[in-house]
Amino acid sequence: MRPSIRPLIAAAAALALACAGGNVCAESAARVAGDDARYLDLLDLHGTPQTPTDRSFNIFFDAGSWHGYSLPRANDTSTGFSGPFVHSLGDGQWVGARFAQLALKDTTNRQPIALIPSEDHAAPGYLVRRFAGQGLTVRQTLFFADSWHALVRIELTAAEAKDVNLSVEGRVMPAQESGLGKDGDAVTQTFAHSNSKLTTRLHADGAPGYRATLSGVDYRIDLDQPLHLKPEQTATVFVEQTLLYDARTETPAPVDYATAWSKHQERWAGYVKSVASSQLPGLPNDTAQRVSVKAVMTLLGNWRAARGDIHHDGVIPSYSNPDFNGFWAWDSWKHTAALAHFAPALARDQMRAMFDYQAADGMVPDCIYLDKANNNERDSKPPLAVWAALELYRASGDKAFLVEMYDKLVRYHRWWFKARDHDHNGLAEFGSTDGTKIAAAWESGMDNAVRFDDAAMLANGEAAWSIDQESVDLNTYLYKEKLDLAQVAAVLGKTQDHQQWLKEAAAMKAPIQARMFDETLGYFFDAKLGRDDHVRIYGSEGWTPLWAGVASADQARAVVRVMLDPHKFATVMPFPTLAADDPRFSPIKGYWRGPVWLDQAYFGVEALRRYGYAQQADTMARRLVLNAKGLTQQAPFYENYDPLTGQGYQSRNFSWSAASYLLLLQKRTGETQAALQTE
Repeated sequence: MRPSIRPLIAAAAALALACAGGNVCAESAARVAGDDARYLDLLDLHGTPQTPTDRSFNIFFDAGSWHGYSLPRANDTSTGFSGPFVHSLGDGQWVGARFAQLALKDTTNRQPIALIPSEDHAAPGYLVRRFAGQGLTVRQTLFFADSWHALVRIELTAAEAKDVNLSVEGRVMPAQESGLGKDGDAVTQTFAHSNSKLTTRLHADGAPGYRATLSGVDYRIDLDQPLHLKPEQTATVFVEQTLLYDARTETPAPVDYATAWSKHQERWAGYVKSVASSQLPGLPNDTAQRVSVKAVMTLLGNWRAARGDIHHDGVIPSYSNPDFNGFWAWDSWKHTAALAHFAPALARDQMRAMFDYQAADGMVPDCIYLDKANNNERDSKPPLAVWAALELYRASGDKAFLVEMYDKLVRYHRWWFKARDHDHNGLAEFGSTDGTKIAAAWESGMDNAVRFDDAAMLANGEAAWSIDQESVDLNTYLYKEKLDLAQVAAVLGKTQDHQQWLKEAAAMKAPIQARMFDETLGYFFDAKLGRDDHVRIYGSEGWTPLWAGVASADQARAVVRVMLDPHKFATVMPFPTLAADDPRFSPIKGYWRGPVWLDQAYFGVEALRRYGYAQQADTMARRLVLNAKGLTQQAPFYENYDPLTGQGYQSRNFSWSAASYLLLLQKRTGETQAALQTE
């Protein structure tokens, strides 16, 4: 973008970020931007790939697409967009450098029409760029009609009648030109060792035909005849890019250009409306709502449609990390709980995708991929599936989904006690199917947590191993699952099951309180198998019993003192995964040895609320929002955060962080509060 217009764009962004809460500010920003100013540029989506694997900037995906785009760098004056990035090729790669670049020529003087950029923005659900030149204004809007089709809606408005020759141009990444081809008037791109196919076409109502030409890494599609522009009337042309993961089998329905944009707007209006009530005491409502909309954008940016061996749609952890192009179990449960409040159909499919691979013995695998040969069945993940299903029911009232899932959830719950209770005492352990300690640590979700440093593996039976400690978080989750299954059974009219689940929960409560709470230290710890001894590591797992309601009031009071100790967990950004005064505390590169993970921090806030510490919960929640660097500006959600500085680390655009913030800022109704107190 030319330097002379950058102040205009900066002004629009600054207005949207600094004062979107006031009507006057919002109206002023809208006059600059021409779009819904409150939620413009919540994320910076500018970038031009330098290599096929460049993930140094944010990418726009939507509707389950496996291909994504970005706005060009801010000093780029050319029309069009960066991309596409195809996430389903290997670990993901850019196959296009530029898409939908517009070339116009005045038929009267046969001279090119120079278009000067005026502004560009990332809005919820679309990217938009505006240009002007020679009595002509142009708006390019990139959005997804569905998971296969990306569209650029080009709107041209002339001050006076004008005939123009119109063409769109694109450029593939170097070394990709060998896959370029033509299919009639469309441009195609294929890829080595893949059945995927990318097709680019042009569409203008009433156009008699199009011409496609190729030249090295460049391609061009021309309208056969000039486009007639009437004075002050807008003509609309579409550029479509369609990605087929497997061109041999996929036959998506064609795009209805007449309704695609309006349907897209309606869909996103529903998403945004659903989080319009986000709030947190002591935090400006506008701040809460903007963070929530950014969370929605992040979750839907990581939405991927069913393809290959993934049979239902779901949400990946982060497109910014090449290791995360599949679905993970406990990520899925957290995604489901948040999606339930604005995209319930996707929430249901997120759970189905994982249970599609439930084993005969009830186990749900750690993660699944486009190629099932890469699935990890060495371990599972912490049991939060029933919590997620119940959250979905509370948000949507979908009883049919509970009917569908009940037996599967029961089988998964029972599996833990069959495969992971070494001494058959009714308390379970994390473990693995292959006997390795690393897979057992993965199963906890807290891969390198200090509490597992000295753990050893014990054989339970064929393909069933446990570590030699009963983890407090695992058993707390299982306790809560019994209570949640009781609620599900009640909804489904299964009276006998309801009573049985309540009985089983009661049977777990006393052992958790007695065996895992240290009276001297006032905190919950993992318990060593076969010994009346604890793994005395102050970690985030220690407040899980408060989140689930399994702690006594006295125990909760003691744990809260530890949680609110600024030397341990009440840090600048609160609730790290390891106490800050532990000598092994590593807040930057520690992974699960000190950084703040938002799921555990969210559970910490809810733990305080459950036992009546609402004011302290609000204080900690505000810290999580305000002390996460850049969160209320343009910074993406990170995988984890430094508890001492609030700096984000690891993967950007991390889904469960977005999900946790969305839940943290969810407006509490009387029904929600009652459910929290009575579970």
